[in-house]
Amino acid sequence: MKYFYLAACSIILAYIGITIFIYFYQRNLLYHPSENNYLNDKISFEYEELFINTDENISLKSWFIKKDLSKFKTILFFHGNAGNLLNRVHKLNELNKLDVNILLISWRSFSGNKGKPSERNLYHDGNRVVEWLNEQGINKNNIILYGESLGTGVATELASNNKFAGVILESPFTSIADAAKIYYPYLPINLLLKDRYDSKNKIKKINSPILIMHGKKDNIVPQIMGLELFEKANNPKFSYFPDNDDHMMEYNEELLSKIKNFINKL
Repeated sequence: MKYFYLAACSIILAYIGITIFIYFYQRNLLYHPSENNYLNDKISFEYEELFINTDENISLKSWFIKKDLSKFKTILFFHGNAGNLLNRVHKLNELNKLDVNILLISWRSFSGNKGKPSERNLYHDGNRVVEWLNEQGINKNNIILYGESLGTGVATELASNNKFAGVILESPFTSIADAAKIYYPYLPINLLLKDRYDSKNKIKKINSPILIMHGKKDNIVPQIMGLELFEKANNPKFSYFPDNDDHMMEYNEELLSKIKNFINKL
């Protein structure tokens, strides 16, 4: 009985320790600014490097591909939770083939930026960048919000409060709580979570045309989450759910055609 009691106490203490660790370390688990991919991709587009002020002492390193601001729509690209601007060179090389302007921003603590990422801070920065585009003469009805993974949470939040030309969600999650429960089913996620990005309840408020893309082989955010968001989304809505794509969707002719057709409808 004594050994059973000691074993039970050890398990309880270990569980409490893990719970406390996850609570205080959770943002380090969610945001990965130092992770890098696609570093060897050659840049095949011309761009202007900008630093957009979004808060006191906070400037976001950004790349702006400008073709014709008055003629073409502008994609505002919100990247995911890992890596810097170079990680998106492959995607920008492909998107640059379309008749669009593209502004790719990097989040706080990413790409050498100051500050700490959080749900509140990313929403603030996203809104501020939209305001910056407005100051350049680009109105919301000429802005297409493009969210990649974590960036889909920011795009959904902004689009739920304002009407844009369109919204593109790549590999979206229903909420961080739903995603976290996949990885930590033994923890009281709803009690611990600081950043929620509750897209499944916000997407119903979006009145802009929306394209949702999600690969079936996504082993980070299951495709069923993208399917659920598509089901909840208002019309006009469009989808691309390929069988052979994973989380970081590989841009090919079929995917680019889906994006091009969506933009042409706006």
